[in-house]
Amino acid sequence: MSSRSAVAPVALAVGALLVSMVSYQCGASLAKHLFPQVGAQGATAYRLGLSALILLLWRRPWRRAGSRRDWSALWGYGLSMGAMNLVFYMSLRTIPLGIAVALEFTGPLALALFGSRRPLDFVWIALVIGGLLLLLPLRAQAQALDPVGVMYALAAGVGWALYIVLGKKVGASHGGDAVTLGISIGALLVIPFGVAHAGEALLSPTLLPYALGVALLSSALPYSLEMVALTRLPARTFSTLLSLEPAIAAMAGAALLDQQLTPMQWAAIAAIIVAAAGTAVTVQPAAEAEPLAN
Repeated sequence: MSSRSAVAPVALAVGALLVSMVSYQCGASLAKHLFPQVGAQGATAYRLGLSALILLLWRRPWRRAGSRRDWSALWGYGLSMGAMNLVFYMSLRTIPLGIAVALEFTGPLALALFGSRRPLDFVWIALVIGGLLLLLPLRAQAQALDPVGVMYALAAGVGWALYIVLGKKVGASHGGDAVTLGISIGALLVIPFGVAHAGEALLSPTLLPYALGVALLSSALPYSLEMVALTRLPARTFSTLLSLEPAIAAMAGAALLDQQLTPMQWAAIAAIIVAAAGTAVTVQPAAEAEPLAN
């Protein structure tokens, strides 16, 4: 295999992941504007419910509903996606977007640590950890962080780790329909919470444009792009590259939600970007890397 043909799948995967992260955080910023009308539960129901509807109409996976493997992994993938989204939005009610994503990133970071073998991998991970410590308000501002919001964000991190591990299996067995089916399962989990909390407010036509924007930017587009990356990168590499997510979230919060950052937090973002760039440059093709899990 030529060097160009070996690099192309990695470049495609990294590019898809970068676009998905920017889209995801723009959607999360937009979703916060729905919280006063329908709450975090209603915003989650909008996000996954409308995403599932869009993808089902586009992909029509029932046309390929033959015998498939790993249905248990598919259900685990979908349920972890639904739970991850619900508790993450619950955390956004009381803590800033960048902080919530930094806490949520503990899930992918654990996967990156468990899957690392080369000394250089630990250099990038050490940069990520240092950046996260600077990004989090561990000193005077720490008292201002709502402990319930922090717990929701950490729970989202567990869901994120499961999403990565199960997503690789589901992508291999269900191909292009994996995201559509997974989001549909996740929607089945979260819609009852949204209906119970917001009720008829979910049917307001004035909220529909915002809801569609959240569905497209936060789920339909980024999850489809992430599946491209998941099937082309080792789980360890995918998890380390996701270290850009807290940095992007912090910048989105500053630009779209007026959540200001300190110079120390900007330095943290720079460290995380360097680590993600280093991981991208030194990535091994998925076929050569040791798998994270069987």
